[in-house]
Amino acid sequence: MEYTQTIDVAAGIIWRGGLFLAAQRPTNKIMEGYWEFPGGKLEGNESPEEALKRELAEELGIGVSEASYWQCVEHHYADRKLIVRLYFFHVTGFAGEPCPVEGQNLRWVSPDEAPDLGFLPADAGVLGQLLSLGKLH
Repeated sequence: MEYTQTIDVAAGIIWRGGLFLAAQRPTNKIMEGYWEFPGGKLEGNESPEEALKRELAEELGIGVSEASYWQCVEHHYADRKLIVRLYFFHVTGFAGEPCPVEGQNLRWVSPDEAPDLGFLPADAGVLGQLLSLGKLH
């Protein structure tokens, strides 16, 4: 199959007290209702880290003070002929309290309860890795 588009996305695994923040996609977005790691598309010549900071400020109203790059994952959505390239960061320091600026549901979850929420297919593999790493911040 030929994929017609690749989208680069920065995603933050935002940690607090052994839990990370999950966001539910609002009803006006593609793949509404799925849970995901907060973040969004890179714009212009942004680096993944710059996009992460901008997106988390826009979506959650927080300022990232400590983030470390973890890995890049590509997910192929065959039905949409789309490749999503996700740059995942562990966010362990931020200013402010995350709030649902875009009207999305937010929830602090542990790695072992997250798979029951129904995460986006592109994020699902990362959940398994978090469980196997025992990644607690």
